[in-house]
Amino acid sequence: MFMPLFIGYFRMRKQGQMIREEGPKWHEKKSGTPTMGGFVFNIAIIITAIWTSIWAKTMTPAMLILIFILFLYAVLGFWDDSIKLFKRQNEGLKAWQKLLGQIVGGLILTGVYMHEQLPLSINILGFGEVSIGILYAVFIIIWLVGFSNAVNLTDGIDGLVAGQAIIAFGAYAVVAHVQHQDDILIFCLSVIGALIAFIWFNHKPAKVFMGDMGSLALGGALATVSILLHQELSLIFIGIIFVCETASVILQVASFKLTGKRIFKMSPIHHHFEMSGWNEWKIDIVFWTIGLIFAILTLLVIL
Repeated sequence: MFMPLFIGYFRMRKQGQMIREEGPKWHEKKSGTPTMGGFVFNIAIIITAIWTSIWAKTMTPAMLILIFILFLYAVLGFWDDSIKLFKRQNEGLKAWQKLLGQIVGGLILTGVYMHEQLPLSINILGFGEVSIGILYAVFIIIWLVGFSNAVNLTDGIDGLVAGQAIIAFGAYAVVAHVQHQDDILIFCLSVIGALIAFIWFNHKPAKVFMGDMGSLALGGALATVSILLHQELSLIFIGIIFVCETASVILQVASFKLTGKRIFKMSPIHHHFEMSGWNEWKIDIVFWTIGLIFAILTLLVIL
């Protein structure tokens, strides 16, 4: 309901996304498209999760930490996006500043996790658990930082992250329902509902981008959900698209530094397919299909 007003405000102020120069040349026409759409859907998620939890009497520490992580990473992304808009450039926070904020979120989640005396072991996709003791705290931080950045990297073409996040949170909603964790189920459904509404404005041609405020928050929340459901490693497969996008960047940088040659025409890998002649709708549909197949197969294994 409020997104058209949000888009109109940005257009009135003539503020929008600055497209990075090293990106595909045809993305230049997207320059000026309103960004920070994550501001609207994050508010929708938080309000929905809070009032539904109060109504259903499921306002638990798990719900509170999910809302907090979403909010913290959204604020971090807001800060990043605001710098880009103010300076009219594609570079926002310095890498160390963003990393520091992500680590703080991980430390706070670790504190809540330890306080609730949750298991310090990693579930190996339903085949058993490996206890790692206090090292689980390090794992939590790595998981949050890794997947918040992975979702952020994936947010490069219209609708891709919104659609894939719907699939991922949908898979974890099923897990939460089976485990009778109604608090996490409510949170996942709140995210799905908000993103279904958002993708109406974000699919190609996008009327608004989610910005780092959206992608960092979704990535942090997704990692937190996998931890609280004690299905940590399942995120590697349920979030296979995010993993592949990140791996493509790592491989591309490593190859160029070691050999001077590039593996892909451009990274993250969705840009490689763009450079190969695929349009954005084709990339979205193929990637969403792959993500959905992996999510279903993972559910069949862990449930």
